[in-house]
Amino acid sequence: MLKNLQHSFQNTILLALKFYLITYLILTNLHYQVQAHVFIYASCSQDKFQPNSPFEANLNSVLSSITNSASQSTYNSFAVGNVSSTPSEDATYGLYQCRGDFKTTDCAVCVQNAVGQIGLVCPYTYAASLQLEGCLVRYENHDFLGKLDTTVVYKKCSRSTSNDVEFYKRRDDVLADLQAATSFRVISLGLVEGFAQCISDLSSVDCSSCLSEAVGKLKNVCGPAAAADVYLAQCYARYWASGYYDSDQDSSNEDNIGKTVAIIVGVLAGFAVIVVMLSLLRKAAN
Repeated sequence: MLKNLQHSFQNTILLALKFYLITYLILTNLHYQVQAHVFIYASCSQDKFQPNSPFEANLNSVLSSITNSASQSTYNSFAVGNVSSTPSEDATYGLYQCRGDFKTTDCAVCVQNAVGQIGLVCPYTYAASLQLEGCLVRYENHDFLGKLDTTVVYKKCSRSTSNDVEFYKRRDDVLADLQAATSFRVISLGLVEGFAQCISDLSSVDCSSCLSEAVGKLKNVCGPAAAADVYLAQCYARYWASGYYDSDQDSSNEDNIGKTVAIIVGVLAGFAVIVVMLSLLRKAAN
C-alpha cells in the first residue's frame, strides 16, 4: 500500500511539473503577443457608408484577404471593385504591413488583431488606418497604393534629456542612418537606438523622401527628447536613449508581468497538486 502511495505521489509531482511548464509557456507567449499588439493610433474618415452596401461587401473581401495573406507574407495590398478603367465609388483598396523583424506567424496574429479592432474603432467609415506596435492595417475608397504621402498621423515625444552633448551626437548619427533606409532598418550606436520602416509599395526614392520627412519631424518637433516616435502615412521613424524604455516602462511592466505569471503558475500548480493528493487520500481511505 505504501509503495503504491509513493508511486502515485511521484506521478503527481511529474504531472504538476508538466502542468507548470505548459502554463508558463502559454502565459509568457501571451505576454509577447500583448507587447506586439500595443495600440499606437487609429485614423478614421468622416464619411460613412451604409450597412449592407456594395462598399461594405468589397471592404469585407479586402479585410478577409488581408487576414488570410498575413500568414504567408509580412506585407500585401488588395483592391476590389476596380476592374474597369473608371472604378466605381464602391471600389476598396487596402493593405497591411508588419514590422520588418516579425516572423509570418507573429505577423498573422498581429494583423488579425488589427482587423478585429479597425471596424470597432472606425465603424462604417470609407477610410481607416490602425497601427499597432507590430503591424498596420489600412483601407480607403480611393487608390492610395504606392503613392507617396508624408502626412503626419501620429507623434510622441518623451521628456527632455537636458544638455547631453554625447546623446545628441549619437542621436543625429542614428537618425542619419535611418534616413538613408529604403525598407526596414534597425540601428544602435552607443547611447542611442532606433528603427525605421516604409510601406513596402513605395519605391526606394519615395521611401527615402518619406523617411527624410519623418526624421526632420523627429528633430524639429521633439527636439531634445530622450525618445520620440513619428508616424507618417507611409513610413515611420523612432529613436530612444538606450535603456529608456527599460527604465521607464518596459522593465517595470515586465517585472510586474513576470511576477504575475509566477504567482498564477505557482497557484495553479499548487492547486493541481492539492486536488490530486486529495484524490489519492480518498482512494487510500477506501
